[in-house]
This record gives sequence, C-alpha cells and structure tokens, in this order.
Amino acid sequence: MYQDISIEDALNKMAELPVVDLRSPGEFREATIPGALNIPLLDNVERAIVGTVYKHEGPEKARYMAMELLSPKLPAFVYSFKEVALEKKIVIFCWRGGERSHFAASILDLMGFKVFRITGGFKAYRKHVLQFFDREILPYRAVALHGLTGVGKTDVLLELKSWGFNVLDLEGLARHRGSVFGKIGQLPSPGQKMFESLIESEFRLVQINSYFLVECESKRIGKLIIPSAVFNTMGKGINILLYANVKSRTERIKRDYLTGKDGNLTALKAAIERLAKYIGNRKVTELTDLLGSGKISSVIEFLLLNYYDPLYKYPSGPSDDYFLSVNTENLGMAVKEIACFIEELSL
Repeated sequence: MYQDISIEDALNKMAELPVVDLRSPGEFREATIPGALNIPLLDNVERAIVGTVYKHEGPEKARYMAMELLSPKLPAFVYSFKEVALEKKIVIFCWRGGERSHFAASILDLMGFKVFRITGGFKAYRKHVLQFFDREILPYRAVALHGLTGVGKTDVLLELKSWGFNVLDLEGLARHRGSVFGKIGQLPSPGQKMFESLIESEFRLVQINSYFLVECESKRIGKLIIPSAVFNTMGKGINILLYANVKSRTERIKRDYLTGKDGNLTALKAAIERLAKYIGNRKVTELTDLLGSGKISSVIEFLLLNYYDPLYKYPSGPSDDYFLSVNTENLGMAVKEIACFIEELSL
C-alpha cells in the first residue's frame, strides 16, 4: 500500500528519491516543485476533455472518460517510472492529492513500487512556499553586491557558490539580467509562482542566521517580482561595492551578452531601439549603424557611460559608503577578497 506523507517530509526525501509531478505538461510548465520530473497521467488536451465532461456530465462520467484515455497508455506510464526510479521508490503528487495521485499510486504499488504520495499535492507545496515568505524578513543575513553594469556581480556570485558559499542568484533564477538587455541570450523566464518556488528551494540548504550572498536588485526583475521578505532582507544586509574600469566592463558585457548564433546582434539592436525615448532616435540610429559596422565595443561603452551609469549612480571606484569595495578587473583576486571577508563575518 502506498504511503501519504507531508510536504515537509517529501522535501526532505528529494535528496534521495525522485519526485514526480503527475499533472499535465501545461500545469507543470506553470509551476512545480523544483527538481520534480513530469510524468503526466493526462496530457493538456486529455485534461481539458476530462474537465469538460466533469463540468457538464459530472464526476462519474469524467472518471470513465479518464479511464478510457489512460488505459492504452498505462504500460508506457509504468515504464516511465522504471526509468527514473531504479530502486522502485518514488514520491508523487498531483494538484491537491486527489484522484490522479491516488490512481497512479495504486497502479505503481500493484507493480511493486514503494510509493510516497504528497498529502495535499502541489496545493500543499504552494502553501508551504507562501508561508515561508509570509514574514517581514527572512531568518538569514544578506551580503549584497552592488556596482555598475559590467563589473561582474554575477560572475563573483557564481564563483563564490562554487567555493561553497550560500548564494542567491536571483537573475539566474529569473533567467533575466535585470535591464533592458536582460533577456538577450536567455531562455524564457519562469512564471511568478515558479520563481518563488525556486527562491524558496535555494534557502532550504541555508542554516538559520547564516550569511548568503546576493546581487542588489530592484523589486522587479523583468516581469517577476522579488518576494517582499527576500527584498527586505536584502535591504538590511551588508553592502559590498564592486568596481572596474570601463574597458574591463565592456569586455565582460561582450562576453556575457554577445554569444548567440549571430552573436545576439539582432536582439541587441532591438534592445537599443527600445531605448529611443531615453537617448533619442538619432543616437539609436548612430548606435545601430556602429553595430552594423562591427564596432560593438564603442556601442557598449557609450551605453555604459551614457545610459547605465547615470541610471544606477554607483561609484566607479572605492567608496566609504560600503563595508567593502573590491576591484573586479582581476576576478580571481576579487573573489578571494570577498571570501575572506565573509569568513571573518562568520567567526
């Protein structure tokens, strides 16, 4: 017989057991438990059909329709679980811990799997996430990296993460770099629910009262909103300024943004055109002409000095307004300096 478990127990089991979302691909894409796999009982069209039957003919007819749709797919459905659960132990969930997960758990149990079903399904997980953020500030201590565009804040974060430090890469989770150029070279952003789920999952491995590093952000990244508890915690954190000369920043921007099939030049041109109300149509034309002639560094340097720097207003060199100011022209040295600073804080 399968076993019902709480969402908290399920999250604890994720390190050792695969977790499977039984909902339709559309539901899965909207939001899921980070790390979960999708083995849907019904695809998007089938779910819509069953929903229509339920609405117009009632639950019993809907069950028969679901059975009719599922029956031919059952062998493939079970084999999918064999591929992901090599030891035949699995955690499953549906929307609210109802008939979909009951049916799947019963079939898998019959086929010899040890099945753990999440009580309340994804709805319980969503409640868990909302409860995590339902406070003024989080019980962690933020170290926020500030600095002008191109100083390497994300590079520093990712390097420190590889060293074992607690890092919250909000732009990475949002798949958006937080500016008018933020979507260049990025995959589609998650929805708001998934963004919140990803943030919550990052904190599961952080001990209470421990430090975590984060890039200073506005409340909104692209179309996504940073939960207030996270934003408030960042605002009360220790502030570090990163700085670098314009040449170093320009080269970093070229490396980070201009990597696609055409060097992302088409997307960069479109982004520049969206700046017309800030820099004027004449300057947009001039910059796009420079792009066309291959003078990419000149374009980036102009945008840094005449658009981004006045917008963000960070110092271009050391400042007493910050706990620590770090030159990132040598990234390795910068990371080492920040790592030593964090280690001293933690003593």
